[in-house]
Amino acid sequence: MLRSCLFIQYHHCPCERFTWRACGAWPYHLAMCSNFLGVTDPQRLLQYFNASTEGDPGPPNDTYPGQFSPMLIRATGPDPTAPPLKAVDAIFRFVPDFVAKLEWARNTFNARGEEVQRKRTYKGAWASGRRCIIPVECVYEPNYESGRYERWRIWQPGFVPMGIAGIYDQVKHPDGRVLYTMAMLTVNADSHPFMKRFHKPEDEKRMVAVLAPQDYQRWLAGTVEEAAALLKPWHGPLLGEHAPAPARKKAPRAESGKVVKPDLPEQDGLF
Repeated sequence: MLRSCLFIQYHHCPCERFTWRACGAWPYHLAMCSNFLGVTDPQRLLQYFNASTEGDPGPPNDTYPGQFSPMLIRATGPDPTAPPLKAVDAIFRFVPDFVAKLEWARNTFNARGEEVQRKRTYKGAWASGRRCIIPVECVYEPNYESGRYERWRIWQPGFVPMGIAGIYDQVKHPDGRVLYTMAMLTVNADSHPFMKRFHKPEDEKRMVAVLAPQDYQRWLAGTVEEAAALLKPWHGPLLGEHAPAPARKKAPRAESGKVVKPDLPEQDGLF
């Protein structure tokens, strides 16, 4: 699997440079789920998702928009005994097939589940069944209960990874490679007992659409009506804690793939 980062990052950040890689600042810290820790361990992908992997997945990375992380799609190989899903690397920022340039994509790392079937950016992929599962160890969300922005880590008890509903497409890189791009789907969380605590007080509360394991195949292979019915708030147990972003000594070069991996929280620090 590829573990490098691409250059689809033409965003102005607070210090007026061209990209976060030029200055080391992320412009996404206040956004909906713009940061997560993907599942890259082949054993965990096989155990929890029955998914196969190819090549060396590398260590888990704290993933931001424009970086690679695994997504799961249906396997199409001839071996009937092989796992039904396979993990492929995808860019965490959706680029639709009608766009010729990677840098077109802006805030397309999340897609609203209520709108994905009619938004021009996503409706082609949605209608064509280009749905995926994004395996994550945890996600990060902004919390303001202290009166100021805090980055919080959210995960499942027992460190069981989550399968996030995603949508994907393919785009051609200038060097000739055909790459996958993906977005996480989100749903309203105004009434969710835990996730309503996140985002600014005046903003709508949103959360990523977590899929139950028994729904993975229906999400990937079902009709658009069946898939749409799965886009709902997750009411399984979730845990969280304040998790400041690791300090960045120096912004890595665009192809270095050097991303700081935060430690997973200890079990006794939960609530």
